[in-house]
Amino acid sequence: MRIFSIALLGLATAACTPNDVTLGGAMKHNVAMQTIDPEPHYTGAEMEGGSGSHAASAMERYRKGEVKEPQTIKTTESVSNSGGGSQ
Repeated sequence: MRIFSIALLGLATAACTPNDVTLGGAMKHNVAMQTIDPEPHYTGAEMEGGSGSHAASAMERYRKGEVKEPQTIKTTESVSNSGGGSQ
């Protein structure tokens, strides 16, 4: 009887443990693979648009109403096709 109780207790505790011991390890791995650099170091690197004199002159132009128009940049060329077939 004692062996049966120990075996039953062993089965009961085994049912409490998860089947997958990594508990979302695949998802965590995929997130890590898509992270470019979790702790980037920008020491000494100038930030784009970070020049104080350029920012000051831009604010002055804004106050005077002489704002420069942004340049139009075409990033892609698209080809349109109706795709509906003949009607």
